[in-house]
Amino acid sequence: MRGSHFTELVAVLDQLRSPGGCPWDAEQTHQSLVEYLIEEAYESVEAIDANDREAMCEELGDLLLQVVFHARISQEEPGGWDIDAVIDGITQKLIRRHPHVFADETAEQANQVVNAADVELSWHQRKAKEKKRDSVTEGIPEALPALMRAEKLISRSKSVAAPDPAYLADTNQLIAGLHTEEQLGDYLFALVSSANSQGLDSEAAVRKAVLRRMQLIQSHE
Repeated sequence: MRGSHFTELVAVLDQLRSPGGCPWDAEQTHQSLVEYLIEEAYESVEAIDANDREAMCEELGDLLLQVVFHARISQEEPGGWDIDAVIDGITQKLIRRHPHVFADETAEQANQVVNAADVELSWHQRKAKEKKRDSVTEGIPEALPALMRAEKLISRSKSVAAPDPAYLADTNQLIAGLHTEEQLGDYLFALVSSANSQGLDSEAAVRKAVLRRMQLIQSHE
C-alpha cells in the first residue's frame, strides 16, 4: 500500500513536469525551490511544536514533495540522479551507520554501543570517516540559524577539551534555577530582549560566537 501511494506521487509530479503539464512546475529549478524547501521544513517544525498531528501529516507531505521535486529535476539533467537513487542512498547510509543493528561489527564492538548517546557518537565518527573530515567542526551548515548551529557544534565537539572563556565561569550558576524548557525559553527570550534594547543583534552575536568556538575547537583537536 505504501509503495503504491509513493509511486502515484512520483507519477503525478512526472506529469506536472512533462509537456502538457503545469507551466509553473515545469520551469522550476533546484535553486528556485530552495525557499520552498526551507519554508516547508519550518512549517513541519511548527506543526510538531504544536503537537498538531493532522498538520504534521500535511506539512511532512509538503516536505516530501520537495524531495521528489528535486529528484525529478535532476532526472532530467545529463548524468542526473532520480528518486530511486535518493532512496537507495539513504537506505545504505542507515545500514552503514547502524552496524550494531545490522551486524557489520563484531559482538565486542557492538556491545560498546549501549545507549542513545553511544549511537550518536558512533554516527558522527562514521560520518566523519566517510566524508574524510579532519575536524568535528566540518560539515555544519553555515545556513543554519545561529542557535541551531551552536547546538550542532556542541553536540559534535563533546570529545574535544576546549576551555570556555574565563568570563563564562559562572554560567552554570546563572541558569541553576532553570529546570524546564519553558523556563529556559523565557530566559533566552529575556536575554534577546535585553540585547535588543542595547542595540545588539542576538542572532549575529551567537553566529560569531560559534565561529570563535569553532576556531578554538580546531586548535585543540
